[in-house]
Amino acid sequence: MRPYELTLAEAAEAVGTRRLSPVELVDSTLERIARVEPHLNAFTTVTADLARDAARRAETEISDGTYRGPLHGTPAALKDLIDVAGTATTASSRVRTGHRAPTDSAVTARLVSAGAAVVGKTHTHEFAYGLTTPQTANAWDPDRVAGGSSGGSAVAVATGAAAFALGTDTGGSIRVPAALNGVVGLKPTYGLVPRHGVTSLAWSLDHVGPLTRTVEDAALVLTALVGHDPRDPASVTAPAAVHRPGPDTDLTGLRVGVPVNYYFDHVDPDVEAAVRRAIGRLEELGARLVDVEIPMTRYIRATHWGLMVPEATAYHERTLRAVPDLYGADVRVLLEAGELMTAGDYLRAQRARTLMGRAWQHMSESVDLIAAPTVPLTAVRSDRTSVTWGDGSEESVADAYVRLSAPANLTGVPALTVPVGLDSAGLPIGMQLMGRPFGEAVVLRAGHAYERTVAARGLAPERAA
Repeated sequence: MRPYELTLAEAAEAVGTRRLSPVELVDSTLERIARVEPHLNAFTTVTADLARDAARRAETEISDGTYRGPLHGTPAALKDLIDVAGTATTASSRVRTGHRAPTDSAVTARLVSAGAAVVGKTHTHEFAYGLTTPQTANAWDPDRVAGGSSGGSAVAVATGAAAFALGTDTGGSIRVPAALNGVVGLKPTYGLVPRHGVTSLAWSLDHVGPLTRTVEDAALVLTALVGHDPRDPASVTAPAAVHRPGPDTDLTGLRVGVPVNYYFDHVDPDVEAAVRRAIGRLEELGARLVDVEIPMTRYIRATHWGLMVPEATAYHERTLRAVPDLYGADVRVLLEAGELMTAGDYLRAQRARTLMGRAWQHMSESVDLIAAPTVPLTAVRSDRTSVTWGDGSEESVADAYVRLSAPANLTGVPALTVPVGLDSAGLPIGMQLMGRPFGEAVVLRAGHAYERTVAARGLAPERAA
């Protein structure tokens, strides 16, 4: 097995026991990037010199007996909304031409402190305002969408171009591309991971989190990221430490909510079958399945858009007026639409979000987590803009992808997506596990238990490279 093929946990064990040099690991990853990048375009920039410097430093420190932990010397990719000092934060937009970040973001600083080696910045749908990341090809089929907006991060992890990556999630932008590319994606509880130095889409909905090959890897990365940062007004101190899930797969006593509405409405049959099989596996491991009714579903879409659109427009107000032609047409029209929304519209959306959060809290009293599809269909072809469901109703691809992920942003609860199989076309399917606020340990435990009882997943098939 070549070093880039190792999961984060495997690489960490090999590096920590000095069976693998961080320099060998980073060099192997950079060689992998050179192989797959011309076909998939996951990166806005590759920071080879920065990564090699970090790897050499890690090698020296470890040789001298200083081991910083499982991220020490491991290759990381960061969504290009996340500041790295001296490096462009382009947000995959012409608006940011010539930009250079003066300092590291909070999460970058924490990764650097943990000894990670940043191999590059990854593509996003422009300013994270979309669900497809059109610049980047799907890791399993280059003719299909990567998902968004953290598409580059998902593809980098799925192809071995990074041991792990960071993304952002405002309505599903970590979980959607993770599901479509067959990797793990975690949106933490709102405020658990600080966002200082991260370009915003919508302040009250934005989250930063990891994309990884395994659930165990996600826990390792999350541990390095959490902690209060006063520079982020939403930042909180975690009420409990995040721990690496153990080897035990016994889920006895865990109450898993299975939605009787919303989450299985308008879902591809292959996706529904795979997710229900995975839920059945949780039951086999000892979990008790409980039917739950998702509250206020008719308000989810309007509330999400009612918050995101005006907040995004407020963030871009100056540049939208100064250089409107530098925005892509799809993003510009959304930003201009935000100028037409009234303060009353925004306040009603905030009130609806508050009521929805209370209703979810009440629903969650009967369960420990909720299991459902991450997205209603797998990766569509790049030229496809809509999907027609069995009852004849039509939905845009973007609306379809965000529909099942947005509730966790509105309520702020932790949400994990785990690969649970392939559809009839051989494309990955994801199951979403949503917990209570600060219930990361529970969703990680359940996801890890499921993962340990199925065949180990490799990288995306080489044919895509």
